[in-house]
Amino acid sequence: MEEIKVWQESVELSVYVYKLIADSEKFKRDFGLKDQAQKPCVSIPSNISEGFERETKAEFIRFLYISKGSCAELRTQLLIAYKLGYIKKKDFEYVDDRCRYISSMIANLIKTLKR
Repeated sequence: MEEIKVWQESVELSVYVYKLIADSEKFKRDFGLKDQAQKPCVSIPSNISEGFERETKAEFIRFLYISKGSCAELRTQLLIAYKLGYIKKKDFEYVDDRCRYISSMIANLIKTLKR
């Protein structure tokens, strides 16, 4: 599992987002948005690893699609946090870029698995 680059990248993103939330008093106190942001950031690497351990390629691909959706969900939650003034623009842009990159990596992995 640890050799899968997209999994490594998504774990690093999760750690970054958790630290970002911890460093923002407003974000920490908005329990609804905080929870909504933490769920997809953990879902991305979790679904990659769960799919990797499944019996078939089709199952792995299904879990990769879930991870890809979680990337979009996380981008949305962090955009809302930015618009509410909970995080800085540079932090939102970093997470947004990482999510897009990870989503692209997942899409490429799906294409490879479908061959």
